[in-house]
Amino acid sequence: MHCPFCQHTDSRVIDSRVSDDGATIRRRRECEACGERFSTLETIELKLPVIIKTDGRREHFDARKLRLSFDRALHKRPVSEEQIEAAVRGVVHDLRMTAERELPSRRVGEFVMAQMRKLDPVAFVRFASVYRKFEDAADFREELDRLERELPGEGQLQLLEIKDAGRKNR
Repeated sequence: MHCPFCQHTDSRVIDSRVSDDGATIRRRRECEACGERFSTLETIELKLPVIIKTDGRREHFDARKLRLSFDRALHKRPVSEEQIEAAVRGVVHDLRMTAERELPSRRVGEFVMAQMRKLDPVAFVRFASVYRKFEDAADFREELDRLERELPGEGQLQLLEIKDAGRKNR
């Protein structure tokens, strides 16, 4: 590890701490040449599959794009940062568990939808509408009906029932 102050190649570790989620280690270091102290973060680097896009292009998996997808779908929804991070980690875990070198983007989308369904039904429908390329209101209604069948009695879609009742009263 090069010192960021003098570029000397040797430093010694003064302190190491594991992050709350256990995914990173923070190391406090001291340069042996100039004595300056600095911190480094250490994470595991795992080889994730290359993603095959629908047009045939191949791209390296990008966790930032994945996080952005979650952020867009969950915009203004009551979901904590910790829950979002856990869902992103869940998708990455699913990718790793495939043990494939290449994976179609459709599979990645399915992993995302599975995590999104657990987080928030509204965000799930938002994501599904883009991912499945909904073309009209019937596509939304079909997805909502499917979601209601899968979540019976949980009361998560009461807003839709209230909205439908409001239309009938007009």
